Parts: sequence; C-alpha cells; structure tokens
Amino acid sequence: MAVSTKDSYRDNPLLKRAGVEVSYSQEQIEEYIKCSQDAIYFAMKYMKIVNVDEGLMPFKMWPFQQEMLQLFQNNRFVITKCPRQVGKTTTTVAYLLHATIFTESQNVAILANKGSLARDILAKYQLAYENLPQWLQQGVITWNKGNVELENGSKLIAASTSSSAVRGGSFNIVFLDEFAFVPANMAHEFFNSVYPVISSGKTTKIIIVSTPNGMNLFYKLWSDAVNKKSDYVPFEIHWSMIPGRDEAWKEETIRNTSLRQFQQEFETMFLGSSNTLVSGIKLQSLVYKEPIANHDLLKIYEYPIKEDGEKNLKDHLYAITVDVSEGKNLDSSAFSVFDISETPYRQVAVYKSSSISPILFPTVIYNAARYYNDAYVLVEINNNPEVAMTLHADLEYENLLKVYTGNKQAQQLSAGFQRGTQMGLRMSPSTKKIGCSNLKTLIETDKLQICDFDTYSELTTFVASKTSFAAEEGANDDVVMTLVLFAWAATQKYFREIVNHDLRKQLQLQTMNQEDDETLPSMIIEDGLERPLMIEGGDVWEMAGSEDIYSGYFRSIHK
Repeated sequence: MAVSTKDSYRDNPLLKRAGVEVSYSQEQIEEYIKCSQDAIYFAMKYMKIVNVDEGLMPFKMWPFQQEMLQLFQNNRFVITKCPRQVGKTTTTVAYLLHATIFTESQNVAILANKGSLARDILAKYQLAYENLPQWLQQGVITWNKGNVELENGSKLIAASTSSSAVRGGSFNIVFLDEFAFVPANMAHEFFNSVYPVISSGKTTKIIIVSTPNGMNLFYKLWSDAVNKKSDYVPFEIHWSMIPGRDEAWKEETIRNTSLRQFQQEFETMFLGSSNTLVSGIKLQSLVYKEPIANHDLLKIYEYPIKEDGEKNLKDHLYAITVDVSEGKNLDSSAFSVFDISETPYRQVAVYKSSSISPILFPTVIYNAARYYNDAYVLVEINNNPEVAMTLHADLEYENLLKVYTGNKQAQQLSAGFQRGTQMGLRMSPSTKKIGCSNLKTLIETDKLQICDFDTYSELTTFVASKTSFAAEEGANDDVVMTLVLFAWAATQKYFREIVNHDLRKQLQLQTMNQEDDETLPSMIIEDGLERPLMIEGGDVWEMAGSEDIYSGYFRSIHK
C-alpha cells in the first residue's frame, strides 16, 4: 500500500519516513503480533519476491526453507551447504527482514565474496521491504545501495568479505554468503582478525551459506561442524529437495554441463581443482589435524622427541624447508618442519606469515630449528638470499644445508666444503620439476604424511600451469613450495647420509613388489621333450648349451 507524498521517504511511495504515526486496526494489531512471533507465517503471507517466470509474487516457502529459517532463529552459529538456485539467499533475506523489523537495534552485516553480490542481496531485502504493508514497516532513516537504517535502530550494511569491511563494528547478525568463493588469503585474514571480534558477543549470530568450491576454509568449517568440533549447526540442502528436480532433470543437467560440474554445484561435493599435482582421489583421502599448540604463528602438531635414557629413545631427526617471500603482505614466508627419523616422513609443524620482515624471519627459523633438535634447514634463496646468509653468518647456525652448483652440474645437497657452494637452493624450472615429481610420489605412496589444513588446502589448488605446477588464480602455494623443497632434498645423496636410509631404493623396491603382485606368472609350455636339467642346492638349473623353450624362461628368472 502506497503512503502519501508527505509521509513517504524521499518521494518513494512504497516507503514511509521515520516519525510517521500509523493507526492500527484491531485486526492489524493481532496480525502484527502473530508476525512478530512466527517468522515463517510472516514470510509466506507478507513477503514478496521476484520470480523469473511469474514476476512479483508471494514467497511460497518449500519445507527445507522453513527448516532453514527456523535454524537461523534458534541458533547462534549456522553453516549451510547447498546447491545453486535453491532460494538460499531469499530465505536468508526473509530471516533478516523479520529480525530487523520486529527486534530493535539489530546491526546486520551482509558480506559476500564480491561487494556487488552483497549489494544485490541488500537489494532483495529492499524489494521485499518496499512491498510490505505500511503498518508492518518501520520508518526509514537511510536507504541506499549499501546501507539501510530503520527508525527502530536496526541497520544493515552490504560489503565484500574482507578484514576491513566490518572491523571495529558491533554486529548482532553477520551473514556470509558464498563464503567458499572468497579468496583463501582474504578468508583466513577475515577469520583471524575480524571474526574473533564479531563472535565475542553473547548473542551475535554468524550465518554462513555457500556452494562448495574445493577444500578451503569453508570445507574446514563445514567438516568441523559435522564432526562436532565447533558450535556451528550444519544444514545441508540436496538438489532433490526442490520440487521438479528428479533423475530426468539430473541427467539433462549433466548432459548440458558435465558430471564434475554437477557434482560440485548440485551434489555439493567438495571437489578440488582439476589437474592437481597430487591425484584427486588421494587428496580426498588425506586427513588434517588441529594443532596441539600455536606459538607466534607456528602451528605445532607434534612436539619434538628428545633423548630419553629410561626408554632408550634417541633424539629424532628433523628437517625444515623454507620458502621466503618479500614480506610485503603479498605472498607469505613459510616453512614446514618434518620428522625424518624414519619413513613415512611426517609434517610436525608449520609456519606462515605474509607480513614478517626478511630481517626477522631468520630468527624465527633459528628458534624453531633449535627447538626441533637442531633441525637441518634448507632455505630457498631466489627472493631473499639474505635470510640464509643471516642464519649462516650472524646466527652461526651449523645445520644449514648447502647446495653445490660447480662444474655446470645440477644443484645437489652438500656438506658445504667445496667451492661453488651456496647457502640454499635456488629454485629453477629443473629443480621445481624434480621436487614436484618427488612430492607427488611421496604423498601418493604414503611416504610423506601431511597433517596441516593450510597445506592440504593449497594442495587442492596446486595445478598444472604450462610446463610446471603453481597455485591457481586466487590461491596460494607458499606452504606447498616448502613440500616441493623437501621432496627435492629427500632423494639427494647427502640427505640419505643424514637419515641413514635410502628413500629412492625404498620406493623402487615398493614399486617392484607392487608390479610382482599385479603381474600374472609366466606360462610354461610343455612339449613332451626332455631337457638336460640338474638340481643343486635345492635350485633347478638348465644345462649350458640348451637353446629350447625353457632356456629363455630360466634366463629370465636368473636375471
């Protein structure tokens, strides 16, 4: 119902301005009370939406949308995994509309992976609000593409999901839409810097809704919710819950798109990127753990094992591989700590920071290395060779691994006594190719165990790029590159001398044994002729000079 020009907000006949008095009939008062107590009733009777086929129409909620709305009302933390085009945004708008009209001073942040998408959601809220009866509306104070303020004190803002979007604000409801599509660095920065502030209140609600997009932070939040490692209530929408979507619709959709696309966008499966270095099947079988301690950005998954005379334990050997950035909040400087005492090698600690200065980074590495039994340290020296030089010259760290590059030979680990030795590895196309190849083998043959979620997430977006591998657009590979460094070193001769076992030989033997298990035994054809054979020491030998069908067989066994 339109309001008069003098009572409207900025000549919008669908909105009333703040301070306008409304006379309620007894029926309207009863309806107002009923709507305030029942959000589903309010949404289905008074909320209008735009349908692509029917235009402006009442919001006829499906059963799963009603359940979704009730979850939002009754829980502080809700995470929803859903396919595309299921009305998730409309359902969320219905909840926000009810909350801001019937509860005073509700501060709401609508955040999405893009600011334009967040503003589109706010536009849906505004459309629904404009089509409410005047007696259900609150007077409007502010009404634009990015902000809404009502006279009951409720406010809404729309912005992209970033660390600056809601910093310093006090919010009652934070809605994160399509959170799986927020770039990894922004998602982590948001949760590390902003989320603790907005979740510290006793009544603040956090609503996360998204279609899956690989094994990223949304995947971790969902997994933790399902496994009851967090307070989030998980809610999953399956494509079959939408009327009209049956097996025939599924087959048609797959024909017109692809099976992989259908699985990710409609089956809501957490699929990694295609063409990843490590096979998708293997990635889906990996299991991450929560760190047992955090110390200045160092995530510790296993404490160092020290010598224990009573248990006859020896100090475990550890290795640290370091990827150095420029420390300008772009790429991150990172290192991984590995237990190399035995195979399978294990990742036991991870450090990652985009802001640490190259001047301070050597001290962080030094402290971690000393903590892990004076671990062997290999530093990538492409961007900042000063990090390795500081470890060597200023901190006088003895277990810094050197790399020999003399006589135009390929780079190789060295004790560091010959000429042509540098203080770390210069990553070149050839060394990266070797490292990537070795890393794939180590993980897929279970010779390297990964436990860190960030590492796992980066592996799912570490994909083929021209003639090499790199993080896909919008993703990072800083921690993965520490694995590439380690994989390059793990098959080096000097590394084998340190750990006192030959990983390359173990892999070869494992491959040979696997081939033996999978190969059918050779067939022996008996033609009835006698052969000169002799038995010696329990072995059967063919006499020299026999060139019949058996000779090839015995020669192959001899080999």
